[in-house]
This record gives sequence, structure tokens and C-alpha cells, in this order.
Amino acid sequence: MALPLLALRFLLVLLSLLPAQGQEEPDPKVQGVPQETEMCQRPRWDSRLRLAPDQENYKKNEEVMLSCIDGFQASFTRVKCSREVQSISDGKPVYRELWLGKDSRGGWIRIRSSVECIDVLQVVPGTLEVSSTSIKLNWTCRLPETCQQIQARCRLEEHSSLPCEAEEVKGEETLHGQEGTFTCPPLQPFTDYSITMYLPPSTILFTWFARTEETVPDKPEKLWLDPSTGSLRWKALPSCKGEIIGYQLNVTARSAQDGSFLEMERLRLSSSVTEHPLPAHSPGSSYLVTMRGLTAAGAGAASLWEFQTNSSDTPQPLDTSCRSTRDISPSQGTAVLPLRPIARPPEAAREHQLIVVATRNGTAVEGACSGDPQPFNASRQPGTYLAAVLNLTAPVDFVLGSGTRGQGYHNAALRPGWDYTALLRLVHRSQQAEKFTCVCYSFSVVAGQPLGPWHGTVIGVVVLLALFLISAGILWFVLSRALLCLSRKRKSLPSKAKEDN
Repeated sequence: MALPLLALRFLLVLLSLLPAQGQEEPDPKVQGVPQETEMCQRPRWDSRLRLAPDQENYKKNEEVMLSCIDGFQASFTRVKCSREVQSISDGKPVYRELWLGKDSRGGWIRIRSSVECIDVLQVVPGTLEVSSTSIKLNWTCRLPETCQQIQARCRLEEHSSLPCEAEEVKGEETLHGQEGTFTCPPLQPFTDYSITMYLPPSTILFTWFARTEETVPDKPEKLWLDPSTGSLRWKALPSCKGEIIGYQLNVTARSAQDGSFLEMERLRLSSSVTEHPLPAHSPGSSYLVTMRGLTAAGAGAASLWEFQTNSSDTPQPLDTSCRSTRDISPSQGTAVLPLRPIARPPEAAREHQLIVVATRNGTAVEGACSGDPQPFNASRQPGTYLAAVLNLTAPVDFVLGSGTRGQGYHNAALRPGWDYTALLRLVHRSQQAEKFTCVCYSFSVVAGQPLGPWHGTVIGVVVLLALFLISAGILWFVLSRALLCLSRKRKSLPSKAKEDN
């Protein structure tokens, strides 16, 4: 009876221990799922991972696709649930779950660490370069097996082409190696583009939006004269190569009645301005206009137009007909200029400048009128220099070349053998405009005595007298020869008559 009693007590103790064993905390690596279910719990890896299918438990050998947010790549893209024996307890195997990942060769290997979302492609900081016609960047790739599949492309953003015509960028490039440089094909200035690097079919690794730099604008094409208002009008330039911030307008005007009078305006106009009044002159005056558009990159190419007021004919070339001087003295290096104030009262008291140019052609005159003359340099050949600064209020005879000096000017003696043009200039400057009004005087300094106004008449009379004397001598020679021949014939007639008898 003792043995059956002991056996009964042993069974009661064993039954009391079984519920307590089921309530113990399981080992995190040893899953408390029955052997016959063969399940794996959802892995606790990188929170950025996306699982497909996405569920809490997976069956043994069930494959799961892994992906990441744009710009990242999972270290394994395909995994599956598996199990292995952890230990033997009471003669029975104790299992734990594990995950296998598929490598590049298609084999399944054990995942011994966490699966992460890796930044596959990185753009090297500080290497992004944007010009008016290109975008360039340097890149590195952290997954060699993935790098060989990466594609790069540039695309025109749809909104950037309005109102300008921009061509779509075609073609894509496959990146090679683990680092390199990607350059977009030739692009258009001041245009929006996107740069995208991706893994086919649609995994975006890198996206960047950029606008190419500005460049100088095209030249204005449409400009005309409004005869009803006398204003110059033009069509505004579109901001295709850069934001138009203004216009640079140069106007050169010559009076039809006085060819020595030259007026030049240099203006900086707002981008919203599309007309400007021309300087008022007499009918038939000629205007030479140049216009450039302005962007942050600078001034574009200039458009050139010529106008002639109250004339439907083709404008004639601007004529330079400078005023004359008197009392030119080559020995003293002086000449007298009959100066008159350019401005009318009350502006007549403004400061006039006298500029000397040691040459005579239209281009030099216009350049000197709007230029910045330098002080006279005796060590160099005569060029363009400031000879005097005058406050003219009335006509005056000014002696050019007297040798006087002042602040920034020198009325240097004229040199024999040179042609000179003197410009009496009046300058008016404002924040947005410069206006130069000039009257030119031209003369030559020749060796010897100065030639008076009668010199041409005397030369003409002497030439005519010489021609008259030469003609008279030739006529006398011809007549004398004729008379001599006639006299000889008369003397030979009587002797011939005697012989006939």
C-alpha cells in the first residue's frame, strides 16, 4: 500500500508545477508558439522599413518584401521567416525564430543584425554647381551592387518655360562605379530644371530643383518713333535669360541747321518704361539711338536705329560740320575760338568744359563728347584732354593753347602739324541720366604763316593767269609758224612762173 500512495503524491506535485511553468516569461529569442504553428513575429527593425505584406505574424518560409522611403534602400529587399533548434529539453527540441535574407546571387543567408534603410546615393556637399547653361554635381554610392542600376536625368519644369520657349532636355544616364560626376546636357539660362536619380522602375534616391543662372538678354527688336508725340517707343523684353531690371538708352542728336551741335543722352530706365521723349530739335534733325536690356548679369547686345524727324526718307548719316576758328599761330601754338554759351538763361551760368581732341573724325568727336577726358600729358603724343573749365554767360573769344593751368586741366600749347577738334561741352547728370551737349570747332596747325580767308582766291587767280599765259604762248607759236610757211610759199611763186615760160 505504501508504493501506490507515493506514486499518487508524485503525480499531484507534478500537476501543481505545470500551471506555474506556463506562466513564466518566455525568452525573447525563444518564441512561445507551438511547434506545429511554425510562426514568426513581425521583426522589430528600422522604423522606416515598409513590409509587404504588413502583418503581425508570418508563417514559416513566407517571403516578405522590404522597401524604404525615397532616397533610401533596405539592406535586404526580400526576407523570409525561418526557425532553428535552440536547445533540447527533456529530450525534445526547443525552437526559436530567425529571418533569412536574399543576397545578390539569389541565395538565402541568415540575418545576424538588424535590417536598415541605407542612404544609397549621396551628393557630395559643396559640389553642386549651377551656371547659365549647365548643372553639375558629384555623387557617391554606398551599395556597390545597387550602384550599377542607378539612372540620372534632368527635366524641364513645366511652369518655367512660360512665356519663353524652352526645349525639353532629352536622354538619361546610367551611373557607373561608386562615385562620379553627373552633368546635365546644355541648358537654357534662367530656367527651372529638376535633377532626379532613381532605381528603376520608380525608387527615387535623390531629387533636386534648380534654376540656371541669368545671362545678358537678347537685343531689343521692336523700336519705333511715334510721330504724334515725338517719343521713342519699344516693346518690353521678356525675362527669358534673366529678370529684366531696366534698359540702357543712348541717344545722339544732331541739328539739321547746325552740324557743329551735338547732343548725347545716356539714360538708365526702369523695366516698366517703354517710351522716352527725344530731345527737341528743328525739323530734319537726325537721331542715332542704341538700346540694351539689363539683367543682373549685365547689359545685352545693343540694337541700333536712326531716325530723322519730319522725313519719310531713309535717314542720312550723321554729319559732323564743325565751326571754324581764326588767328591760328603755329609759332605760338595758339588759336582763337569764338565761344558762345550753349545753355540759355538761367542755365547759362553752368560750368562749361573745353575738351581738345588731336584728330578729326566723327567717332572721335562723339567719344570725346560723352567721355571722361584726362589731364594733358606732355610726355605723350596729343590725344584727348581737358583744356579749360569756363563759366560762360556771354560770347567770348578764347585763346586755346595759352598755357594756363587749373584744377584738373591744362590749356597746353598746340603743336604744329596736327589737326585739332575742340569741343565746348555742357554736362548735366542725375541719378538715372547723363546728358552731354557739345559744340565742335575744327582747325589745323600748319608750319609757316597762317592762311587768311583770301588765300584760296589768290591761288585761284594765279592758276588762271598761268593757264592764260600758257594758252597765249601756244597760240602765238602756232600762228607764227603758219605765217612763216605762207611767206615762203609766196616767194616761191615768181620763180616757178619763169620756168614755165
